[in-house]
Amino acid sequence: MAEDEQIEQAEEAERVSAAARLFDVRRVIGGLFVVYGLIVTIVGLFDSPAEIAKAQGVRINLWTGLAMLALGALFLVWQWLRPLEPPSPAEEREHPTAE
Repeated sequence: MAEDEQIEQAEEAERVSAAARLFDVRRVIGGLFVVYGLIVTIVGLFDSPAEIAKAQGVRINLWTGLAMLALGALFLVWQWLRPLEPPSPAEEREHPTAE
């Protein structure tokens, strides 16, 4: 009987952990920055000389896109290195969620 309860607790912890990783805001922010960074970088690679001259000789789209890619990668690496931990059973008893 005690083993069944432990198995159920372990399965519940896995479900909570999976749900927490699914809705981790770092993944959403990182993914959006990577996607937009790719778009802006590609646009920056094909800037016309007139557009570069308008920005006083700086390939602003290229540099901004690369910065966005770096920031997005930073968020995704952060999420990978420090994943969310499921709340402990003691924390859940102290702060129950409405179900």
